[in-house]
Parts: sequence; C-alpha cells; structure tokens
Amino acid sequence: MSKTQSGILRLESANTLKVIMNDYFQRLKDAVETEGKKVAWCTSVGPAELLYSMGFEVYFPENHGAMIGASKNADKYIPSALAKGYSPDICSYLTSDIGAFLQNETPMKRNGLDSVPKPDVLVYNTNQCHEVADWFSFYARHFDVPILGIHTPLGIGELSDNLIKSVSEQFKALIPELEKVSPRKFDMDEFKNTIELSRDACVLWRRVLEKAKHRPSPINFFDAAIHMGPIVVMRGTVYALDYYKILYAELDDRIAKGIGAVPDERFRLYWEGMPLWYQLSKMARLFAGLDTCIVASTYCNSWVFDDLDPDDPFYSSALAYSKLFIVRSEDVKEEMLQEHLKDYAIDGVIYHDSKTCPRNSNNRFGLQNRLFEKTNVPFLEINGDLNDPRCFSEEQALIAIETFIQQLSAKIYS
Repeated sequence: MSKTQSGILRLESANTLKVIMNDYFQRLKDAVETEGKKVAWCTSVGPAELLYSMGFEVYFPENHGAMIGASKNADKYIPSALAKGYSPDICSYLTSDIGAFLQNETPMKRNGLDSVPKPDVLVYNTNQCHEVADWFSFYARHFDVPILGIHTPLGIGELSDNLIKSVSEQFKALIPELEKVSPRKFDMDEFKNTIELSRDACVLWRRVLEKAKHRPSPINFFDAAIHMGPIVVMRGTVYALDYYKILYAELDDRIAKGIGAVPDERFRLYWEGMPLWYQLSKMARLFAGLDTCIVASTYCNSWVFDDLDPDDPFYSSALAYSKLFIVRSEDVKEEMLQEHLKDYAIDGVIYHDSKTCPRNSNNRFGLQNRLFEKTNVPFLEINGDLNDPRCFSEEQALIAIETFIQQLSAKIYS
C-alpha cells in the first residue's frame, strides 16, 4: 500500500494503469507508422465503439487537453491559439491543444509520440460540447481530411423515441463516409461485439464509482479523474474492461480491510463541474489534510453508458449518448443531483465554475440554490478553469475551502 507524505493512499492499480495507457499511445504511434492502419479522432463522448469496430485506432483530443492541463503548460500554449484569432473565452482544452500543436509540443512525448497522430478522419458528437465542431474543424483544414459529426440536441428533458431515433439515424449516416477511409468495411457483428465490450466496461466503471458509497470511501474524485482514462480512450475494447476488473478488485479489498482513500475521513463532499487539472494533486492533499473525501462527481459519471445494448446497437448508442448529465435539462440535472447527494451521503457540494466551460458549470442558472432548498446540503462555489490556471486564485480557494469545512464541522459535530 503506497502512501504519500500527506497521508493519501495511492491505489496500487495506478501501476497497471500507467502500462495500459502507454500501450494505448504505442498503438496510436504504430498506426501512424504502419501502412494500412488508420487513425480516427473522436470526441470524448463520441461514437468510439463504431470507430473501433471498423478497425480505427482512436485518438481523443479532449484527453490530450487534460494531459496538457495536468502538465501545467496550458498557459504557455493558449497565447498561440489566441494569436490565431481564437477567443480567450472559449474552451481552454481547445486553445491549449491548438496552441501546443502550433508550438509543435505535446505531453505525449513521454509516451513516444513526437506530435499528435495525423488523423485520417475526425468524428465528433456535440453532446458534451458544441465547440468541438470548431475545434475539429481546425485540424480538418490543416490535415485536409474529412470531418463528420453527430448533432445532439441540448437541454433534453424527456428522452422521447423520436429524439433517440433521430440521433440513431445520425450514427448510421456516419458509416458510408467512414467506409471511404476505414481499414475495413462496417460489420454488424463486429459493432455488436464492440458495444458489448463497451457496455461491460461501463458497468464496471459505474460499480467502481459506486464503491465510494462505503464509509470510508476506498476511492476519491482525484483518483477517479485519473483512473477514468481507459473508459474515455479505450471504451469498446477489451483493454478497458480488463483494467476495471483489476481496479474493482482492489477497491473490494480496501473495503474488506476498512481502508479509505482519505484515512481519517470525516466529511464527504460532491464535486460538481470540471476538474482543476493543474491543481489535481494539490487539491487531493488539501482535502485529505482536512479529513475530507470527495466521494462523487457528475464529471466522472459522464462515462457510464450502461444503456448500451448489443442487441440494438444503434438505438442504444443514441440513447446512452443522449442520456448523460451535461446534455439534459435543468430539471433533470436537479433530480439526478438529488439522487447522488442521497446515495453517497453527501455533507456538502463544491461547484467549480469553470470560466471557459459553461456547459460543465452548473451553478450559473440557480441550480445550486434550488438544490440546497430541497436537500439542505450546503455548498461552496469556486471560480477557476479546467485548464487555464490564470483563472484560478489558489489562495482564495484555499481560504474558502478551509472555511467551508469548518462550517461543516460546526454543523455536523455541534
């Protein structure tokens, strides 16, 4: 059992995670260097299963953006994108990724890639973010390759049959265009198999996150933000499924031994919004030092697609990818958050208002106050950004968090 100086217990599965993520990047490198292999770029909540089933190696620029944020270099790269006319107010994943490309740099160099893998096709879904179409368009123009998209409606309340069918037809419409560049033709059996692998991995990922219902929780938000890598970039492969079997077993073992991610857990918080990638380890140490475990988040739950069904792969894909939190109406989001707060025995909520990510900042239209009125669970709002550290005041956040925990202590233990 590895332990940091702050008392945080490191998951042993992290060693395996490093290996399988390195293997993933090696497959991308091999695809670039091997004639006949093709690379598709995909958004993080895009049709990865379809792409994998057609023989593509799949690269995710949003994952690359998170890597840039975690490497603390986003503020170095963003100005290069701004000089090209991109606004400082748009997604900092986008501006840091394009800026790094313009400077011919990437954190993937430690994984053997000197640059992003040249795409043969770019495929996006606007469910997670509408700016991805503009992001991918930059690379489509630069590399002169096809760009394909699924346009999911916003603010979905009822998941009507007509809505799901319309999105499903967009999935199907990708196939003839993908076949023009894919290493192999579409095969329904291959697609069904990939959907089944993805569904099984998503079910395991959900069960991993649900282990945090235990007290003390064997995993925290900061662990989950790192260990979600395979469900993002290898969804639909056996690699993701095999990894979550290993992680799940370790969490089971922790629970059996009474081991918590935060050894002296007293308070259980919910993180609403994007991670502060450049502050991840600092935040983990801060909360552990306050005997506080962030046990759940909407962010990490965004890759739970257990509605996928190999017996109806297109319809179930459309359903799964239209059901996620970020694309739902305010009323549905409120109901989902109420359930999470109850299920995970949450003492308080932290809302991260990410400056360049309004779609993943859910405290801008009164939801935080409505939720408090219904649950009486107190909340704290932190201003920052997913990638740009210039939008975040570490000193102000530290004072606010420490004060919030003191208030929780007075409320719970008075």
